[in-house]
Parts: sequence; C-alpha cells; structure tokens
Amino acid sequence: MIESSFNDNSDDLCLNFANIWGSRPEASRDRADGYRELVAWAVQGGIIAPSQGHQLLERAGREPSRAEASMARAVRLREAISASFSRIAGGRSPREEELETINRALAEALPHLRLRAEDARCRWEWSAPPDALDQMLWPVARSAAELLTSDRAGRVRECASETCSWLFLDSSRNGRRKWCDMASCGNRAKARRYYERHHRS
Repeated sequence: MIESSFNDNSDDLCLNFANIWGSRPEASRDRADGYRELVAWAVQGGIIAPSQGHQLLERAGREPSRAEASMARAVRLREAISASFSRIAGGRSPREEELETINRALAEALPHLRLRAEDARCRWEWSAPPDALDQMLWPVARSAAELLTSDRAGRVRECASETCSWLFLDSSRNGRRKWCDMASCGNRAKARRYYERHHRS
C-alpha cells in the first residue's frame, strides 16, 4: 500500500519524476534496467516502502512482459509531464495529446485513492494490490494534475543550462531563478561566462 499525506510540496513529485532519466529517456533503454531504476526512485522518494520495492522487483522478474508494459507507461507519462511543464515554463499551453496521456494515467490512479482516519483528521492513502507493477505512477499522475491546475504552475522553470533541461519550482522571492541547482548548473554557467570574458581574443 502506498501512503501519502499530500503535503504542500507534493506537487514537486511530478517534476522530480520528469527529471528521473536526465534530459530524455533513450528509446533503446533496456526496459528491465529501467524498471529497476523506477522502483529504486520510488523507494528513495518514500512513495513505496523498501519491502514493497523488493516485492515488485520479484514479481517483475517472474512477469517480465508486465514489467516492460509498466515501464513503457512510465516513459509515456514522464514524457507527457516533461513536455507539458516545459511548454508552461516557456509561456505556452500543454498540447492536448500530452494532457490526454496524463488524463489516462489519472483515470487509472484515482480509483485506488482512499481516505483513512488518523487521530482527529483524515489523510489520503493509495490502496494497491501486490501485483500492481505501476503503482508508483499513481501519485505522480495526481501530482501532475494538482500542479497543472494550481497557481504554482506559473512558477515552473526549465534549467537555463545548455547541458541540462531539468524542471523545478521557482520558490525565490523575485521569481527569477534560472538554474535547477545553483551549486551545479549555476556555478558551471558562472565559470563559463568568467572564462569567456577573460579569454576573448
């Protein structure tokens, strides 16, 4: 069972997912390796428990065709989310085909969403059968829908680095953040500009 309280930062989940394989997943990516990476990402992000991840990998080993199909769905969803928010970051609207892919994933996800009582309040919980190899995609689809329909969508940015296309939420006060990570892409850009200024012929 996947559990999530959907806190204020939950809409970052879909952007994290969009960045999972770097700039773009290669068409020739080995689906088995890709599925292992997908499960590892879900465990690391707290979407599923380590024991769940182990069970999913065991089942994927027994049913490789289903694991490949789940991986294919993950790639399609990742591409749709990445393209949608890249367009939003550029001041454009997502394409209908991208939204349709997200809508299909959302339609598959929402029937598994449940309310659970906890003390004097309730929280959201995902109810997943053990054989649902793509269960980690359900919170991602919901996260994408939440962010696409929120005011925070206007804060989505694409890294300005020439070698990076990661998406991020700009939480800076002036809304002018350019880099996904100042310590990496930002510093490299600064170093490159410094070199160019001081080595012009």
